[in-house]
Amino acid sequence: MPCSSCDSGDPLQAQYSKVVAIVAAAGSGKRAGKTTPKQFLEISGKPIFIHTLGKFDLCREVDEVLLVVQPDQMKNAEKSIDKYHIQKVKKMVEGGPERQHSVRNGIDKITEGTTIVVIHDAVRPFVSVEKITEVIQMAKKEGAAILAIPVKNTIKSGADGWVKETLKRESLWSVQTPQAFQIDWIKKAYKKADEDNIFATDDALLIERLGYPIKIVQGEEQNLKITSAMDLFMAEKWMNEASR
Repeated sequence: MPCSSCDSGDPLQAQYSKVVAIVAAAGSGKRAGKTTPKQFLEISGKPIFIHTLGKFDLCREVDEVLLVVQPDQMKNAEKSIDKYHIQKVKKMVEGGPERQHSVRNGIDKITEGTTIVVIHDAVRPFVSVEKITEVIQMAKKEGAAILAIPVKNTIKSGADGWVKETLKRESLWSVQTPQAFQIDWIKKAYKKADEDNIFATDDALLIERLGYPIKIVQGEEQNLKITSAMDLFMAEKWMNEASR
């Protein structure tokens, strides 16, 4: 259950209020080896971010979407949203130099009445509507929830080229998005991160720093984050197979 020290009220109340998704599409895409940001590259004839937004359009738990993009991509994004009849994007927000800045810009634009914020990477187009729904419902119940899958490989920590120890795989999870949070929690977490000049690898880490509990919802292997040329190849392959 959510910690009693959290001063933001009972997350159970969020069940009857607005859910807003922030879809982060402001990355540069350099690791994919392309000049076009990877979220705007096409797989099966559609931009990656359009595939992703389509999943949120289909999720009944999501009331509206804020799309975060760099200023020079806003017109391109708007044209694609119109072309593919994406319904839930109510606002586009200017991205920042890093993902954390971009998400923060999105959080700052959330309107009154929102109680749950869902944060998702635009380059994860294979997330299922069912998993988006599950993580939102869990956040409504517990205050914060993330998608993650159990680690399969043996993981070791090391230093200076030498193994230090082997970590217990049974307790390790590979974290995905979407991640969903009670609005007051994530606002407080980002404010604290700004004050402490902390940059996190995911949004849940900022919640962890406040000592708030986060529930794990088991994700799916196919929820691939497209960051490399090989990822693009696999994404195209999967999408083509799914369309047969």
